[in-house]
Amino acid sequence: MAPRANWKGFLRLSLVTCPVALYPATSESEKISFNQLNRATGHRIKYLKVDADTGDEVPNEDIVKGYELDKGQYIEVSKEELEEIALESTRTIEIDEFVDKSDIDPRYLIRPYYIRPDGKVGHDAFAVIRETIREMDKVAIGRVVLTNREHIIALEPMDKGLVGTLLRYPYEVRSEQEYFDEIQDVKVTKDMLDLAKHIVNQKAGRFDPEKFEDHYESALIDLINQKRAGKPITPKSKPAAGNVVDLMEALRRSVGKEAVPANAAKPAKKPKKASAGQKEMLMPIAGKKPAKEAAAKKPAVRPQRKSA
Repeated sequence: MAPRANWKGFLRLSLVTCPVALYPATSESEKISFNQLNRATGHRIKYLKVDADTGDEVPNEDIVKGYELDKGQYIEVSKEELEEIALESTRTIEIDEFVDKSDIDPRYLIRPYYIRPDGKVGHDAFAVIRETIREMDKVAIGRVVLTNREHIIALEPMDKGLVGTLLRYPYEVRSEQEYFDEIQDVKVTKDMLDLAKHIVNQKAGRFDPEKFEDHYESALIDLINQKRAGKPITPKSKPAAGNVVDLMEALRRSVGKEAVPANAAKPAKKPKKASAGQKEMLMPIAGKKPAKEAAAKKPAVRPQRKSA
């Protein structure tokens, strides 16, 4: 089942309009997450909204938005006032222009969403807009309102749907000059460049995300599994840093190192499938049931704390 849509409205190219739904294209829900606990009792920590001066808890209906002018001085803005300035793009993605993908600076990219027709109507109009973008080999630029904020969105065809990537505004992108001005101008010799190019050629390949493993996530899973099994936790030794100070020597050693196949030094480790998900990866403990079965038959038991 597809996740719930983050936004529903209309996609419009001039007078061509169709109802669409927008879904998040990425998720971090499979990653390990932690709750904060009271060390003395093992109970979860609960956050309350309190008045900063009186310390009294404030109910949600008495909480309003405020913009701080000076220290301790605020201008209150009501929900109704915010609704009054709602924009047309609140319910419509209006395509304003078409640009080359190479024109979009990567620093402006925020996050991707999947866009598809909403309901049984509008598939024809959606297909016309999608195939026009595809045939022109362009990126459509429009506007959309999410969480009360208007965003620029770049639309590209993907299979039978569209991918919409939110873009930042110029005021959100910092100038590189304040970071790069102090970088020294260094003359790179041809010998150094040739050695570096040789290393790049030895490492050349095609990007395949399936080849990469989140090593920190795997380490967290191993840590939790060991603690669940009551095994002692022993710190792992950290690799020693190389002591090569001469740049040319470092490049020459790198060429020699990369010339040896990676799988010659040690057996290749079979990567874990990302699709297995966090819950299933947490179950490789002897005597434990598969995650899905355990979740279905899990009794309501008061948690007990274990010391590491």
